[in-house]
Amino acid sequence: MAVLIDPPMWPAHGTLFSHLVSDESLAELHEFARRAGLPERAFDRDHYDVPARRHTELVTQGARPVTGGDLIRRLRASGLRVRARDRREHLDVALTLRWRLLLPGHEALGVELLERWGEPHRHYHDGTHLLAVLEAADALSEPDPAPTTVLLAAWFHDAVYAGVAGRDEQDSADLARDLLTAAGVAAADVEEVVRLVLLTASHAPEPGDTTGAILCDADLSVLGREPAGYARYLADVRADYAHVSDADFAKGRAAVVRHLLALDPLFHTERGRRLWAERAHLNLLEELRD
Repeated sequence: MAVLIDPPMWPAHGTLFSHLVSDESLAELHEFARRAGLPERAFDRDHYDVPARRHTELVTQGARPVTGGDLIRRLRASGLRVRARDRREHLDVALTLRWRLLLPGHEALGVELLERWGEPHRHYHDGTHLLAVLEAADALSEPDPAPTTVLLAAWFHDAVYAGVAGRDEQDSADLARDLLTAAGVAAADVEEVVRLVLLTASHAPEPGDTTGAILCDADLSVLGREPAGYARYLADVRADYAHVSDADFAKGRAAVVRHLLALDPLFHTERGRRLWAERAHLNLLEELRD
């Protein structure tokens, strides 16, 4: 593993900046930054922005100098690279376009939902997660489009997020019923969205529940990430519960992991099992051992 730094070549605030990254883990990167005295505000999802005047100093402290191209290649290979469209300014554009196609004429409702998903206390349960669930639902439904009720349920499934399991799903379902009814969505579709949102509390759809299987598998697709991506997911989940002590978080998280491992099957669609099941079980078992 290594902490890497590229040449100062990124202009901002009247100077040039380097990027400081790890090719192994964010924990390694944050520890190096802490020892070097870099401020937390310099961190931007997968790298620290470092002014030119500190480049030589950081190399002396152990950062390995590489070209800009090498840094990007190593970061991508590590699985830690945050894609441009996943950054907030690009994320909102992508989600806004998706909402307009999903429920035309209801831009104000889309704005309200985006504001909820962008609340500052969210780290994992944010717009990046929403987009990942929407994309996973698309992948599970191909070559057909994902059902509209599934996509609406994805938008609402964590629209209320206070970190209280069960209560969040119920409050999100209630919000979906109120807002979709006010938007003129057919009553049967509203009730289906409500049912699907509530289902994300257990991730246990009944056999033959096609829409439930798609949404639950899409919501849990994060479990099938490669190790570096899974580590980033765990770090974001821990940040969501920063107010909880390490001991209490470890106890609660272990219960969640055991529940997920006990689900049989963990993924309910054939495509979901093919895409994510093997890697997900390995990730969960490794997390429980840790």
